[in-house]
Amino acid sequence: MSDLTIREKIEKMEQETLSPYATLSIRSRGREKEEPACDIRPVFQRDRDRILHSKAFRRLKNKTQVFLTPKGDHYRTRLSHTLEVSQNARTIAKALRLNEDLVEAIALGHDLGHTPFGHAGEYELNSLCEDGFKHNEQSVRIVEKLEKNGEGLNLTWEVRDGILNHQTGTMPHTLEGKIVRLSDKIAYINHDIDDAIRAHIMVKEDIPRELCDILGHTTRERLDTLIHNIINNSIGKDDIVMSKDVETAMHQLRRFMFEHVYKNPVAKGEEHKARELLKQLFYYYMEHIGLLPEKYIRMLGAGEKKDRVVSDYISGMTDQYAITKFEEYFLPLAWQVDGY
Repeated sequence: MSDLTIREKIEKMEQETLSPYATLSIRSRGREKEEPACDIRPVFQRDRDRILHSKAFRRLKNKTQVFLTPKGDHYRTRLSHTLEVSQNARTIAKALRLNEDLVEAIALGHDLGHTPFGHAGEYELNSLCEDGFKHNEQSVRIVEKLEKNGEGLNLTWEVRDGILNHQTGTMPHTLEGKIVRLSDKIAYINHDIDDAIRAHIMVKEDIPRELCDILGHTTRERLDTLIHNIINNSIGKDDIVMSKDVETAMHQLRRFMFEHVYKNPVAKGEEHKARELLKQLFYYYMEHIGLLPEKYIRMLGAGEKKDRVVSDYISGMTDQYAITKFEEYFLPLAWQVDGY
């Protein structure tokens, strides 16, 4: 044991302590490009660190979660959402003795591909790009191709699979990925309720009483119910599941949020402006492709479609940067010489 590297000791501890259903670091399917192993960190921990230090991750702090560029300090951004997903997922993974490093890497990377202005931006780019645009697919494109000036992060298969399949209509191949998939929903349903109440879009009494009786009447109670339910129903199983009553109540609460918040005309009143802004930027860059940074120009030379590359660039923008570029291209500047 003393001749083993720190990484190898950690891998041995995983084999001895984690659940038989856990995804062990030593059994990863590996990376697209082989590289020397780290002497300290197992592969999933290394992936987590790469995501954390990426430019795309830092940009999440200035990207919309639900409310467009809110003035208040306490509304969630795409970054704070990501951190809440990670916290929920790590709690569940640790209780089930699954691979916490893998869970955290997937959670931190799952929304890297989100556009400025939240889903409004995603819908607009999806309508403009010939091959469509989905934020989960863009998250994988970022870690495979766009980060590190086109080199990508060279993440393991398991992390990329979890990122790609965190959406409702898909399913990851690992239990750790399934945890993140559920933790994403748990996080956004509950923090979006909190933000909607803060924004005076709704009051807590609007939530159907029968759902509160099952899930809880406060954010703390709902999180406690949902996380405990997943843990208690998944222990000793090769799956991540919930009890039928709690799962049904969560889906009903999600539908309630779509009806009363996500499609609320007050909350979404400015989204048409955000979509029009991104549309104008898209067409402008299609006509002035030379304005894109050099790494995107190189992608065109490598055979990438122009509309895909333009979508790559725009989707990476923060809310404020998109507004700044729109003002630069479409709003006239005041004359700078005062004439005296």
